Amino acid sequence: MHSAPTEVPVEHHSHGGWDPYVDNGGTSLAIAGKDFVIVASDARQSDGYSINSRYDPKAFTLSNGTVLATTGYAADAKRLVEVLEQNAQTYFHKHEKQMSAPAMAQMLSNTLYYKRFFPYYVFPILCGLDKDGKGAVFAYDPVGNMERVVYQAYGSASALVQPFLDNQVAGANQRGHEGGLLDRVTARKVAIDAFTGATERDIYTGDWLDIFTIDQTGIHREKRELKHD
Repeated sequence: MHSAPTEVPVEHHSHGGWDPYVDNGGTSLAIAGKDFVIVASDARQSDGYSINSRYDPKAFTLSNGTVLATTGYAADAKRLVEVLEQNAQTYFHKHEKQMSAPAMAQMLSNTLYYKRFFPYYVFPILCGLDKDGKGAVFAYDPVGNMERVVYQAYGSASALVQPFLDNQVAGANQRGHEGGLLDRVTARKVAIDAFTGATERDIYTGDWLDIFTIDQTGIHREKRELKHD
């Protein structure tokens, strides 16, 4: 007869579940037009079921006339903005001109890629005007893959907002839709409607909405109230 194998006790070490990343929730979107871009982000910052702040902006203006909208880890987003602004200032003092939006877009891609082994946990959307004055939206993943798009939504409510933009901006599943870019008034209304609906279904999106309009005259910002519960 064979004896049963002896079970040796194993010591389990716990590190308290530490994780260098936190998803602080919230949603950002951008819609490009013929000569403008609409950028919208909510301001709620959460950690699980706790609300850390009811007004912690996710979209930031940069000195070269672009706007960076973010979702993911709020601390990484703020650090990324600092790095981009430092590089933009260095470029300005070296070349005596502001960095263009496409150049900033490429620099952001490079910055994210250089950190790919310990990446910024951020899903950025960079928005501005290109050399022809057309609205430009650049979407990224955390390791720097970049794509120029007409519209994009990231964040905790992106599964709700992105299909809405597919329908309202791209005309997906609409019979007789002729396509083309939205005008400024319609694009702003779509952005507001997207967040109004998102706050009804996503507990991580809410409180306040920052809306930026980028055009040839500069960056115009407005603040609107969202659902607070």
